[in-house]
Amino acid sequence: MEVVRMLPFNRIVCPTDFSEPANKAVQAAGEIAAHFDAELVLLHVVGPVPVLETPTGLAGFDIAAYQRELASSAEASLRARIESHVPPSVNARALIAHGEAAHEIARVATEERADLVVLATHGETGWRHRIFGSVTEKVIRMADCPILTVHIDA
Repeated sequence: MEVVRMLPFNRIVCPTDFSEPANKAVQAAGEIAAHFDAELVLLHVVGPVPVLETPTGLAGFDIAAYQRELASSAEASLRARIESHVPPSVNARALIAHGEAAHEIARVATEERADLVVLATHGETGWRHRIFGSVTEKVIRMADCPILTVHIDA
């Protein structure tokens, strides 16, 4: 008897902001990747650094060095999440992107030819949600592959 996979997930992208809900999404993505023998790309997006210049300038503040430090720290955190939340049998790798989160998640999913994006929902409501919107909602609109959302209470 031949087994036919209904959903051939070969590559899964899982963005994380290192929050507890995102950790749950990483764990879920790892379990799915293990089940389908898929590659897991754990992604963190380093956002733009807001800069408020003063009349005296930035007084020696090196924005590029700061962004490199953020990326380096994020990569170490991604590797730690792989070690702690992803089954050892899964081929997982860390990836850092720079820019606006939703745009970069959708871009990486396309460039990586992801079959699935797994991301957490944080349950933002009220004024914060109305003003900033939801990264998850934006990714759902922008991505060209299926999206699995993991709710905060999952």
